[in-house]
Amino acid sequence: MYKSLIKPLFFKFDPEDVHHFTFSSLKFINKIPGISSLIRSQCQVVDSRLEREVFGLKFKNPVGLAAGLDKDANLYEELENFGFGFIEIGTVTPKPQEGNPKKRLFRLKDDQGIINRMGFNNGGVEQAVERLKKNKGTLIGGNIGKNKVTPNEEAISDYEICFEILFDFVDYFVVNVSSPNTPNLRALQDKEPLKDLLNALQSKNKAKLNPKPILLKIAPDLTDDQLMDIIEIVEETKIAGVIATNTTISRENLKSPEQVEMGGLSGKPLTKRSTEVIRFLTQKSNNAFPVIGVGGIHTVEDALEKLEAGASLIQLYTGFIYEGPSLIKDINKALLVRSK
Repeated sequence: MYKSLIKPLFFKFDPEDVHHFTFSSLKFINKIPGISSLIRSQCQVVDSRLEREVFGLKFKNPVGLAAGLDKDANLYEELENFGFGFIEIGTVTPKPQEGNPKKRLFRLKDDQGIINRMGFNNGGVEQAVERLKKNKGTLIGGNIGKNKVTPNEEAISDYEICFEILFDFVDYFVVNVSSPNTPNLRALQDKEPLKDLLNALQSKNKAKLNPKPILLKIAPDLTDDQLMDIIEIVEETKIAGVIATNTTISRENLKSPEQVEMGGLSGKPLTKRSTEVIRFLTQKSNNAFPVIGVGGIHTVEDALEKLEAGASLIQLYTGFIYEGPSLIKDINKALLVRSK
């Protein structure tokens, strides 16, 4: 029904408008008695064989929702009903910000991709926490970033603010220094600034009674030498793992006219590169840390390739938009078949 009816209708309208309409509709529909239970019964695959224990957390299945869809923690419970094993909210920043001027979200239908230049539009970390206080058991990742107006020299403070405010309300953290849509943000991926940032957060983390896993989300555009630096940094700072990968600035082999738009590209064009990065990190580090694989998962085969490349968990975003909720169920069912 999604691919034959709902998606063709939605794809006739502006993607950001559709996003807001969908969120409002899902919020309303799930308030109707029995609807949440009905969605869960149709979408969720519940089986102990799907459970994964990664960086000390127990995931009911390995298929999560990537950051960017539920930036402000508006819909994490409703989205979990579709069968996700975990939900990553954000990227959140210390202060609310509008993000970049519209239009800033573009479908590349011929390539099954999306270009976004949203620019960390969000209501601020404190607003997200107010919604997370109502969480009844969804496993939540908190993706944190810096405000656009904060210079890189002061970026650590922004990440620390988000870390402290979110700490009691998320299960793990993701440090986002790899979005291409905040000016100069990717410079924080350079070796020394990145070590300084991660060490500062780890210092805050170790002071807690029960520290939380901290992960680093990296760009797919890093060279092999830069990826070797990432491995070294993870080992030195002792963070819990890596999310590979964020969106790409590459426009190689695209057909859609929207390819000229600035921003980060996600979806099918990223499938191969993100898998290469996962395989590189796991092989070169001798599986020294967990990797969450994300980027271009549109089919069961895409998901299995990420896991076979070494990913401990996977996340969907653009594939969820193009393929619908059935993709989550299909992946989990395929994993059950493989477990026999």
